[in-house]
Amino acid sequence: MDKKGQFILGVSSFFHDSAAAIIKDGEIIAAAQEERFTRKKNDSSFPVNAISYCLQAAGITAKELDSVAYFEKPLLKFERLLSSYMHEAPRGLSSFLKAMPLWLNKKLHVEREIDRALNHQFDGPITYCSHHQSHAASAFFPSPFKDSAIITFDGVGEWSTTTWGVGLENKISLEKEIRFPHSLGLLYSAFTYYLGFKVNEGEYKLMGLAPYGKPRYANQILEEIVEVKNDGSFLLNLEYFDFVSGLEMTSKKFHELFGRPPRSPNTEVTQWDADLAASIQKVTENIMLNMAQHVKKETGHNNLCLAGGVALNCVGNGKIVQNKVFENVWIQPAAGDAGGALGAALFSWYQILNQPRTITPGRDSQIGSLLGPSYSNENIQTFLKTSGASFDFVDDDKLFIMIAEAISKGQVVGFFQGRMEFGPRALGSRSILGDPRSSSMQKQLNLKIKFRESFRPFAPSCLAEDADQFFDLGDTPSPYMLLVAPVKKERRLSVGPDDSERPMAEQLNERRSDIPAVTHVDYTARVQTVSPETHPRFYRLLQAIKEATGEGIVINTSFNVRDEPIVMTPQDAFRCFMATDMDILVLENYICYKDNKDQASSVDDVQT
Repeated sequence: MDKKGQFILGVSSFFHDSAAAIIKDGEIIAAAQEERFTRKKNDSSFPVNAISYCLQAAGITAKELDSVAYFEKPLLKFERLLSSYMHEAPRGLSSFLKAMPLWLNKKLHVEREIDRALNHQFDGPITYCSHHQSHAASAFFPSPFKDSAIITFDGVGEWSTTTWGVGLENKISLEKEIRFPHSLGLLYSAFTYYLGFKVNEGEYKLMGLAPYGKPRYANQILEEIVEVKNDGSFLLNLEYFDFVSGLEMTSKKFHELFGRPPRSPNTEVTQWDADLAASIQKVTENIMLNMAQHVKKETGHNNLCLAGGVALNCVGNGKIVQNKVFENVWIQPAAGDAGGALGAALFSWYQILNQPRTITPGRDSQIGSLLGPSYSNENIQTFLKTSGASFDFVDDDKLFIMIAEAISKGQVVGFFQGRMEFGPRALGSRSILGDPRSSSMQKQLNLKIKFRESFRPFAPSCLAEDADQFFDLGDTPSPYMLLVAPVKKERRLSVGPDDSERPMAEQLNERRSDIPAVTHVDYTARVQTVSPETHPRFYRLLQAIKEATGEGIVINTSFNVRDEPIVMTPQDAFRCFMATDMDILVLENYICYKDNKDQASSVDDVQT
């Protein structure tokens, strides 16, 4: 890479999903999460490995960096922490004593950690953005919009938990905020914790569980736990929570309100759990929709950009789109704290250095969020020769046809291509693929490959031009799998008039459409639309699948098993392949088999 130009490294760390990103003259070069390197899910340690990768991808050393941007202001966050403990004292002493060593030893010493990560070779400036400035910058600056409204929702930054504002050309301005401890992200996480899932990880599970229930407790939540105003602002009743100064999310009063203690993670998920999940999901969607409507009214903008952890709530995002609050919506693919690394770098370039911004109408600058490491066929061949695997090299003319045929026959394929995705979604580079027409595929993937709860839904990826054949997305593309949309009515199958009242156990594995493996219990799907511009090889595979099956659609789930990060290297992928019931592993142009090569079509049998 040409070293002429200005390089800015962005860093997020210590709180959840640490990451690094690098830009050159405003162009996004690389970004990655630390968990992919360390294999520790949601790794919050300082992103030493991600930083090293970003420098390598940019073709520079630490000495050649022009500046480093950090995604929040540690001193201001520490002030909030101390203020909260003082307000609650002497209650919360145990939580205070647990938090202080990490703060005093690491979190307050960001410059020292940056210096160590860069091998003491960087002596340039370090910029500290506020947490929600980083979120807002990550949403607006890569978007295809010249001007836009911006909303950020998350757990908490320094003090802000929700902000809204506007972006214009190369500047963002945050106009309003909701402050800690009133937080939509923490409210949702409290119910995640109460229902037995892990905070900052199990929110996806709660969202997937919600459609199996009825929102029977939504009014109770609104009457007792959270006051919601017409503009989408809200106030939590703190008597029901313990997160301000305690070690748990919910209080004894919360447990008494719903008549039981938090569910143990090892116990069965019941209909009651599904109903409570449906209730908090409905409340969350209404808050998101009300806020979007208020921001539209206040700003008058036709475009909306979203970021923050709550912006990963695909169902809530879908409600904003379906209600046509804004003409266009763009959501940062790495909407959580990881995306803050990218946002901080972009904020420094545009907001602080006042550099001009070039916009390509209809096209974002996130490069499909394919910003992580890639591995050549030569790298892969070297590894495979030492692995003991059975494998073939297949050129592109036959590769996609072979994979499509395998999927059409009900086989499950590990698909490893190009640069790794930045963000929590597998977008066709580190994916497990299957046939959405199969009635048994959801159960097979959940239990035999992903090793996760049977109620978890799977997402479809489809050719962008064919999306309206399957889903009611309107004109809104969904390249980053961040929108839930209804399955077309003409593709649905009736399961009886009383389906919504049937218990959860009876609703599992019901065939609800002619693409049952990606049709959730409420006739929706979390959709990825694939175009040749953003992901040409995955697009070619979808074309081959359409040729083989008549439908340009596939199940696309992340290439990992439960409690592990998405795979990064060929070694990670092969290990996952061998530990599961996947049939075929595709590493770039290499196809790997298990004991029986007859599982797949032979190369010679493929007609080109």
